[in-house]
Amino acid sequence: MEYVIEMNHITKIFGNFKALDDVTLKVRKGEVHALLGENGAGKSTLMSVLFGLYQAEKGEIIINGKPEQINNPNDANNLNIGMVHQHFKLVHNFTVLESIILGRETVKMGVLKKEDARKKVMDLSERYKLKIDPDAYISDITVGMQQRVEILKMLYLDSDILIFDEPTAVLTPQEIEELMKIMKELVSEGKSIIFISHKLNEIKEAADRCTILRKGKWIGTVDVSTTTKEQMSEMMVGRKINFNIEKKDIKTGEAVFEVKNLTIKSKNSKKNVVNDVSFEVRKGEIVCIAGIDGNGQSELVYGITGLMPINEGKIILNGKDITKESIRKKCIDGMAHIPEDRHKHGLILDFDLQQNAVLQTYYEPRFHKSGFIKFNTVREYAKKLIKQYDIRSPRDEDSIVRNMSGGNQQKLIIARELDRNPEIVLAVQPTRGLDVGATEYIHKQLVAQRDEGKAVLLISLELDEVMNVSDRILVIYEGEIVGDLNPKEITVKELGLYMAGSKRGAKYGKKA
Repeated sequence: MEYVIEMNHITKIFGNFKALDDVTLKVRKGEVHALLGENGAGKSTLMSVLFGLYQAEKGEIIINGKPEQINNPNDANNLNIGMVHQHFKLVHNFTVLESIILGRETVKMGVLKKEDARKKVMDLSERYKLKIDPDAYISDITVGMQQRVEILKMLYLDSDILIFDEPTAVLTPQEIEELMKIMKELVSEGKSIIFISHKLNEIKEAADRCTILRKGKWIGTVDVSTTTKEQMSEMMVGRKINFNIEKKDIKTGEAVFEVKNLTIKSKNSKKNVVNDVSFEVRKGEIVCIAGIDGNGQSELVYGITGLMPINEGKIILNGKDITKESIRKKCIDGMAHIPEDRHKHGLILDFDLQQNAVLQTYYEPRFHKSGFIKFNTVREYAKKLIKQYDIRSPRDEDSIVRNMSGGNQQKLIIARELDRNPEIVLAVQPTRGLDVGATEYIHKQLVAQRDEGKAVLLISLELDEVMNVSDRILVIYEGEIVGDLNPKEITVKELGLYMAGSKRGAKYGKKA
């Protein structure tokens, strides 16, 4: 059997923590090989060893039949290995073209020559249907577009072995479909792909074989076509996963949260990104705002939470107008926010877990005395959250948050927000990039809030999540609410029509 990659008996240790324990991965030429595991199972660490970002304490790497020592990413690139990282490695004030050719620039007599590079990039872009604007700045393009740039970076380097680390975590359903086609096209040309994911539907669709890790150990390698999703999920988490979300019958109370005629103008133009939006969320219900990415969901949440100024309208919480209140005051009044971008708005990455656990409550008397923080109390509180919300990290409450897996960072945010006993929970993409175990857990937490009579406002791009978790769906299109739907009475296809703007509910005017 011809393997392009053999990683044999890899062990990687950080301090006292064994991130990888005797892991073996073998990838055949011309296959999509999925790497599946919970958040923190060691998938990204294994790929970082292959890409030269980490060196293993034990084990060997064989590329195309030859043992190799990969000390850094340049060594990996020289072996035709490319990687699209989960958190993109792009320079925000560079153009798309500059980002793609970075490190492989053509220089003549000290002057950067971009003409040949531009032609090669545009040819690749056309060939793989990765439409880009080479002169746009990275800071101005969407996340989906940034991913295209990362893929083109690999192709520009003529990589034969392509590593996709959680490539769909930040993409819309349409972009995911597009990416699957690109991966199949690349494999048909003889390239080999390692596809890190914990979305079982995507693995079933795209992968030939799948290697499963659990808590840093190799559990098995299976043929995807003959293995069920249930079997793979059980291998991944060590127990059966319930894919059906169990909810009691809805019992709603009075409206806890009201948004009235909210209008927000775009930062870059005079256009309204949120246009005269009104809705309410009652006690004991989960209302989901669904829509294709970029239709005003982010700005709506920024306006509600105070991260962005609003131009018109009111926000009412428990009968009180909180429109002009500070972010801290909104938190005190009972608003919890699980943000879309956990790194930018949810955590201070270079603080440890216990510091992040009290970011919104450190000023309360239980955590400070005479202006000094009670560190022992904070530590005990963090330990309680770790246990209650199953937050896993190498050094528990002393772990630097930057070094934790994405899923455990998300669990920390959810623990911090829900433990404040809020009146309204704004959960924005709460399961983005999370494995089935963590997703199941977070859905249970949101349903528990609803069953306790709290109000939950969910913003999601995941259609399964929209249909299964919510009690009511509000569809947003071009900054306006175009439908108020009951998930029990509509199909995914109908929902898609509303999201695409080709249908409107009766109370939202005529069909578009």
